[in-house]
Amino acid sequence: MSTSLVETAEITVTDTVGFEAAVALARPHFLAAAGCLGLSLHRLIETPQVYRLVVIWRSLEYHTVTFRGSEGFQAWRTLAAPFFAHPPVVTHTTTINLD
Repeated sequence: MSTSLVETAEITVTDTVGFEAAVALARPHFLAAAGCLGLSLHRLIETPQVYRLVVIWRSLEYHTVTFRGSEGFQAWRTLAAPFFAHPPVVTHTTTINLD
């Protein structure tokens, strides 16, 4: 079984259209990052100004050390941060095998 890590960033934004465009522009920076296995963006139906950015990483260190220390992370923040209503809440999870 693969041992990947899921990063979930809950982000409340001030401009949904601008934020979605920023994430689309930032997507290649994530996908080019060492250890990134994919990402998706989810918008809450009940609270449309809240999103969950879900990124799959090979390990916690690929996200917290490698990516956060990269130019790709700086590009992501430059693109998306102007739309943050407040700092994102980031959590990391692993899958529990129930078999």
